[in-house]
Amino acid sequence: MSGLVLKLGPRERVLINGAVIENGDRRSRLSIVTPNANVLRLKDALHPKDANTPVRRLCYTAQLILTGDANPEETRAQLLPRIEELSQILVDGDSRRLLTQATDALLSDQFYHCLKALRALMPREERLLAAKLS
Repeated sequence: MSGLVLKLGPRERVLINGAVIENGDRRSRLSIVTPNANVLRLKDALHPKDANTPVRRLCYTAQLILTGDANPEETRAQLLPRIEELSQILVDGDSRRLLTQATDALLSDQFYHCLKALRALMPREERLLAAKLS
């Protein structure tokens, strides 16, 4: 069986195609066999008030597609130029690789992979902002 396997802790919640699913009292595994299902662990979800930096705003916007709160085509049109803007600022090899992955995933409707690549930029952004403030 192929697909996505989620390992959930007790009482952990996950959003699958717009439905919130809460695990029971024990650890468990779920196999998502539907291709292109939109899956988001709620512990990984960004709250709107936390979308206060360029990378976090991109992550939040990508997350809206996964939650079903944004139209994928319209949101893609918003995300692509913002990712390009970031690529003009984050010029190191790792950042460029992650931004390329996010763009490629976005263009192929792999919204979770886009979000995953963008989230990987968050620690780098935090370090850069902290260095700028000090």
